[in-house]
Amino acid sequence: MKVCIVGCGAIGSLFAAHLARMDDVEVWAYDLDQQHIDAINKDGLRLSGVSKLVSHPHATSDPDEIPACDFGIVATKTLHTRAAIEVTARVFADGAVCSVQNGAGNEEIIAEYVPRVMRGTTFPAGHIVTPGHVEQDTGGKTWIGPFEPKAATLDEVKRLAEALSCAGMETLAMLDARGAQWTKLIFNAATNPIGALTGLPHGVACDQKRVRRLISGLIAEGVAVADALGIELDSDPEKLVDHARDVAYNHKASMLQDVQAGRRTEIAALNGGIAAFGKANQVPTPLNEAIWALIEGLEHSMTRND
Repeated sequence: MKVCIVGCGAIGSLFAAHLARMDDVEVWAYDLDQQHIDAINKDGLRLSGVSKLVSHPHATSDPDEIPACDFGIVATKTLHTRAAIEVTARVFADGAVCSVQNGAGNEEIIAEYVPRVMRGTTFPAGHIVTPGHVEQDTGGKTWIGPFEPKAATLDEVKRLAEALSCAGMETLAMLDARGAQWTKLIFNAATNPIGALTGLPHGVACDQKRVRRLISGLIAEGVAVADALGIELDSDPEKLVDHARDVAYNHKASMLQDVQAGRRTEIAALNGGIAAFGKANQVPTPLNEAIWALIEGLEHSMTRND
């Protein structure tokens, strides 16, 4: 089996590092961070924290070097989805591609370029310490299933899930993964921008009573939109927020990491995605719209020169 990880940042590196330990899986990691790619090729990809291992995927910043693959796992930031799949699409001419990205709308973009698509969501999180070294901050499961408009076969879903699980990334193959995806979307939209706006790690933010009430308000709007779409969540986002407080108290959300590094965020695919689906289904989402506007304002402040 050949698998290409498209986007080898923190999350993509978790998938690449685990899969590359498998004797029967050839892993290619594609990313534009040349220092990260060079470090992986020189000394291997190192994980610390929840997972402790070093493995040796093939790493490249040149999509033309990647051979045809059976599977792709897209783990880029949402704002880079189109550019990344556009240059790697030929790799998956006869393969199936799974998104494990945050937010809504990624699968629709991927489906424009490849024949078969899976929707997915993953809860493990981490951050890049130095090029070639990723700290895994939290564990958790991954859920994948066919993307209905342009679906991978259920057999393909099961094959990829089995390979990931055997590699140490517990993955559940599902006929309908929308519930898991929207649970994660609502969780992320309620917590990631709060960390970005306050500068607080997840657990510390949850301990602020007024902040915690705001998180609950954002969750309630997301749940209402999911209900309008006929999506049954696979767990309670409120309980996930509390669980994350217990197991990842000092974890800095990816959006906070982006803001601290001066990078654009995924706000349009998180709170913006919930707001868009809400508008299309006559469900009010004023809190999500307000958070979306505030993060966009914060992004603009990072680009000002005066």
